[in-house]
Amino acid sequence: MTDQADQTMLIAYDGSEEARRALTYSAKLLRPRKVEILTAWEPLHRQAARAITLTTLGSENDDPAYLAARDTCREGVDLAESLGLRARAHLVESATAVWSAIVDAAVELRPDVIVTGTRGVTGWKSLWQSSTADNVVHHAGIPVFVVPPLATREE
Repeated sequence: MTDQADQTMLIAYDGSEEARRALTYSAKLLRPRKVEILTAWEPLHRQAARAITLTTLGSENDDPAYLAARDTCREGVDLAESLGLRARAHLVESATAVWSAIVDAAVELRPDVIVTGTRGVTGWKSLWQSSTADNVVHHAGIPVFVVPPLATREE
């Protein structure tokens, strides 16, 4: 195991409350100094192509999905730095599934641990919605720190 000061975390950051919670908890509990903030994005033309046939929408820099992902990633870096971490931003285009983009980035960046939040989808909904966190755990080949959502009380 590497010295804590040399440990690097890869944070899967999508701007959600679960992602912010995962980053905050991992900074407290794992106490790394370096973090790689990773935001996976899917080009708008690919999103639209699932609904209609579309050829092209212009360059990456014109793509609203890219611009939103860039802003989300910057937000993650700002949050990490506010927690006292040295952070670098990484945007990856998701060609298939977000979990696959995260695992591929981990192979390239070689972090000590991947951190992700989870929405905690269960029951019938989980049959139609695959879990990014679950797939990362099963395919990453390195430790994965999964932070669940806040518990909600059923009353």
